[in-house]
Formats: sequence, structure tokens, C-alpha cells
Amino acid sequence: MVFLRVTLSVVVLIALCAAFPTAAPDYSDWSAPVNLGPIVNSSFAEAGPAISKDGLSLYFHSERPGGEGSTDFWVSQRASRSAPWGSPLHLGDAINTPSTEAVAALSRDEHWLFFASDRPGGFGANDIWASYRQHTHDPFGWQPAVNLGPGVNSAFADAAPSYFENDGVGLPQLFFHSGRPGGLGGTDIYVSELFPNGTFGPAILVPELSSPGTEQHPSIRFDGLEMFFFSDRPVSVGSVDVWVATRTTVSAPWSTPTNLGSIVNSIFGDVQPYIASDRRTLFFQSARPTGFGSQDIWVTTRSKH
Repeated sequence: MVFLRVTLSVVVLIALCAAFPTAAPDYSDWSAPVNLGPIVNSSFAEAGPAISKDGLSLYFHSERPGGEGSTDFWVSQRASRSAPWGSPLHLGDAINTPSTEAVAALSRDEHWLFFASDRPGGFGANDIWASYRQHTHDPFGWQPAVNLGPGVNSAFADAAPSYFENDGVGLPQLFFHSGRPGGLGGTDIYVSELFPNGTFGPAILVPELSSPGTEQHPSIRFDGLEMFFFSDRPVSVGSVDVWVATRTTVSAPWSTPTNLGSIVNSIFGDVQPYIASDRRTLFFQSARPTGFGSQDIWVTTRSKH
């Protein structure tokens, strides 16, 4: 398969990349979230943000008119990190279908876009798919998506992928949430390793990040030392909140997750976090009433000490 051949090339490239430091730096508290405004957000739902490494392309799914299914992927671009976002453009039918496409994540090299869809050809109610592009600065160069197979996907809902390249330490990993049996709660966080032959291995529960509640949408920092997700576990500000866990090395267990607190979270439900490559910017989705639609995309930032 093309996916397998290209994936092998990606693995070789990964081995040549410089590894990130293994120590997690200290940061300030997160700032009060800011709405991305009426160009990105609309009177319809905008959700599942994913930001490019250079911070200039924002991918998200939306139910706004002009799509092909119930929710489709769109991209908004800007000329610089301080420039305003441009009008979102539909990613086209190489990615989008009459089915639901939702919650994208980019690989660090930005050749791959991982996402969830209930399109035909999967293994269950919702599967994880991936699309490859040759040119990383072409937001419309995505090839038809391929299903990641039975190691990742099951007969149950599998969604919200986050790809960790795991430089020089071990095999690349795909984190995601799943409603399959064998977890601790309604949906839990799992991880699957990408083998050298280009296939994903059996998904394994990540118990430190899971609970008897619901955990969804893991977003791993590019160095592998911080994981954001949302959950309805106890001591939340709202019905669901954004939480974070850290670890000292990529082989160490995750810390007990902590709530991001009432500055970031609200009583209206805050979900779908995505940590940017600068480690200081976190995008997420919220239903708080000061937005432009039923769900909007917001951003919070922190500084490094």
C-alpha cells in the first residue's frame, strides 16, 4: 500500500530529526482564553482545532454551510503569528466526504493529517484515518485518506488521534480515545505503536490518563512530556474540562492529571485541546456564551520562566 511505503520513509526521516530535551521547562499559568473571532468562528459549530508547526495554518471541523457532510474540515491561514486569520476554506473531497470528519491532528513533520470519520470502509462506528501530502506548505495537497487498520480501530468508537514521533527513543506512537471494552470508564485513552513495517500495533490502555469517568482527545506535546485531554472526572469546573498530565521522560509514567483551573475552564464545557509546537499556546473548543455560535475555537497562552 502507498500508506505503508510512505510511512516507512517517514520513520527513516524521524530517526534523523533532532530529539527534544527530556526535561520539561517551567511555565506560567495559562492566560484568560481569547475567542479567535468571527472570521474563524461562525453562528455554526467550529471545533477540534489543530495548528501547524509554524502557527500559520489552523485546521478545524465545522458544520457551517459549504461542506459535504455533517461536519467537514476547513483551514484558516494567516501571514504571520501576529496577523489576523483569513477566511476558512474547505479542504475538499480528498479529505471530506458526505460522512462525518472530525478532530484532526498533524504529525510534527506535517506530512500527515490524522482524523476520525464514520465514513464507509471502517471497522466500527467511528475510525481513525490518515492522509498524506508531499508538500507541507500546501494545505490542499492532501491525498485520499487511508484507514489505520485493526490495531488502532475497533468495532467501537475510536477518535481524536494525536501522533508522537518519539525521536530516537522508541517507535512512533498514536494516542487516541476509544469506547472499546476493557477500559476504566465510558471512553479512555489508548496508545498504539507504529511498527517498522508501517502497520500500527494493538492499542494499549494508558491507565494513568484514564478513569471511571470519560477521557477524550489526548493532545501530546511534541517532546512527549505533556499531555492535554478533556474529561468529566470529579473536581471539574464544568461538565467537562481540560486536564493535563506530565512526565519526566518519554519512558516514565504520566503524573496524576490536574485540572487547568477556572481561568481556562468554564461551567459551559471546554473540550478538544490542541497544544501548539511552541509549547506555549493551547487551542480548544468551548460552548461558553460569549462566542459566536454553539461551539467556538478559543486560545490560551503561557510564558516560559
